Amino acid sequence: MAEQSDVFGVELRRLRTAAGLSLATLAQQVHYSKGYLGKIETGIKQPGVDLARRCDAVLGAGGRLASLVDQPAPASPPAAVAADGDGEVWVMSMAPDGSSWMVPMPRREAIATGAASLLGLTLGAPRSASAAAAHDGTLMAFRSLFAQVRQLGQTTSPSVVLPMVTVHTHTLRGMANGAPSPVREQLLGLAARYSEYAGWMAQEAGDDRAAMWWTRNAVEMGAAAGDTELATYSLIRQALITLYRDDAVGTIDLAQQAQAAPGTSPRVQGLAALREAQGHALACDYDNCQRALDRAAALLDEADTSSGMVIGSASVSGADLNSLVAAWCLHDLGQSRQAADVLDRQLALVPETAHRTHARFGARRALAYAAAGDIDHASALTAKVLDAADLVDSATVRQDLKRLARLLGRERDHAAVRDVHPRLNAALRSPVL
Repeated sequence: MAEQSDVFGVELRRLRTAAGLSLATLAQQVHYSKGYLGKIETGIKQPGVDLARRCDAVLGAGGRLASLVDQPAPASPPAAVAADGDGEVWVMSMAPDGSSWMVPMPRREAIATGAASLLGLTLGAPRSASAAAAHDGTLMAFRSLFAQVRQLGQTTSPSVVLPMVTVHTHTLRGMANGAPSPVREQLLGLAARYSEYAGWMAQEAGDDRAAMWWTRNAVEMGAAAGDTELATYSLIRQALITLYRDDAVGTIDLAQQAQAAPGTSPRVQGLAALREAQGHALACDYDNCQRALDRAAALLDEADTSSGMVIGSASVSGADLNSLVAAWCLHDLGQSRQAADVLDRQLALVPETAHRTHARFGARRALAYAAAGDIDHASALTAKVLDAADLVDSATVRQDLKRLARLLGRERDHAAVRDVHPRLNAALRSPVL
């Protein structure tokens, strides 16, 4: 660790001197104290990745400094769990007080206890033209419900949404049992979309293993319905898990696999390019990040979303998803002031009812302002973010709130920080958020 500090400090001083910056000027631009930077340059203090990224951005080092900071090896993502055969099933448990949770169970045990009835509803196949027409009405109703469930997912906790999504998924799958084509494929295709959304809600609930299980179910049902694109999208879902584990290499690899998959629509390729950009930003690779963002913008402009049943985020109505992700990347690249400006413009376009989007990108905006040295405004934004975060109970948003708590914790002399920091810490200690 001492050797790492020495190497980083020497390189930081070399780059700073080459740029013609005094220690005081660099300290002002990266919003760390002159004394702290001096201890970094002399190897007394160990550098952190946040400081390294800011210095990279100011000094135009292209990630050189960040590469010198040892980071903990990212945790391995959960392996995809088999969704059929003698593997595991996930069974919903419900308590009298209304709380619910998903638990893994060996399939044989589930069958023995009767719990597997949730996973194999057989509601009967249509036997007449009128029954087939009834299925058409059912599909329309479940499509409408899907839109409503996604909207609900923007305003409340995954613990509220997951039970509904679970029941709808298994109901549709059960109805598909024995149904003739093309009704069977339509039912399975819709069930696959519900299952994919269940995977996202499971990740938001902090259960990556369940997220992978639901995603695997979505892939299998989609394939049975003739929709192979969900298999490609599952790579993007896995890349989101690796992104939140700070695994830049894994994120980039999965996103590139998704883009290379044959027959992938422009929308899914565009979403994969956005994820790749986030991976490059995490690796402090500005050029490749920008190339991926440009590619994503072109692909998403080409995408057809008129059906309404789009894969991936449909929650940034009014805002530009590419711009929101670009701002996310700018912050990771140490360009926090630019990130804050973009997020200000884009979040102003997002409906106030989209609490999950406001919590997610609002946390990034507060982080960007804090990193840019505007502590008072960052504190005010944090209070707003906590209002939204309390509602949506997001494990992924919580990760940015932890980063925010660390940043603001260095500025406790500010009155605004003293006001919001206790609430931020309390939210992070809460078992609900």
